[in-house]
Amino acid sequence: MVSKTSWLWGVMFLMSTATTGAEPATAQESVDRALSAFHAAAAEADGELYFSLLADDAVYIGTDATERWTADEFKAFVEPYFSQGRGWTYTATERHIVLAPGGSVAWFDEMLWNETYGVCRGTGVLVEGDDGVWRIAQYHLTIPIPNELTRELTARIKEHATRPAPAD
Repeated sequence: MVSKTSWLWGVMFLMSTATTGAEPATAQESVDRALSAFHAAAAEADGELYFSLLADDAVYIGTDATERWTADEFKAFVEPYFSQGRGWTYTATERHIVLAPGGSVAWFDEMLWNETYGVCRGTGVLVEGDDGVWRIAQYHLTIPIPNELTRELTARIKEHATRPAPAD
C-alpha cells in the first residue's frame, strides 16, 4: 500500500520532470526532486516509486566492498524489506548537483543523516530519459571516515577482509 506521503512525492516528482529540454536551473531542480523522492520512497518502503527512479541499467554501490548491484540485483535485495514495510531513512543535509554540457546528465554528491549510521555520503549520476524523467544511473552510498580515525579503521578493515581476486 502506498502512503499519502509517498504518493505525494511521486506526483511532485513526475510533475517536476515531465518537461523536456529544460533550462539548466529547472533540470537541476528536477534532479534534486528525483533524489529527494528516492529517499522518501525508501523511507516509506514504496518499491514502485523507488525503482521507477532507477535507470534500467542502474548500478547501486553500497557501503560494503561486496555491494555492487545492477538494478535487478538491487531490487531482489530490497524487495523483501519493502514487502514487510521496512524501509530506511537517509535525510539529505547538503546536496551539490552539476549538469554536464547538453543538460541530460547530472552528477551529485550529498551528505546524509541516518539514525543508525550517522553521517553518510551519497554520490552518483542521473540521466534524463527520452520521456523527460530523471533517473539514477549510479548511486554510491558511503560512510565518511574522519581522517583522525582512518588508520585505526582501515587496519580493522584489513583484518576483516580477504584479499579480492584480480579483476578479469
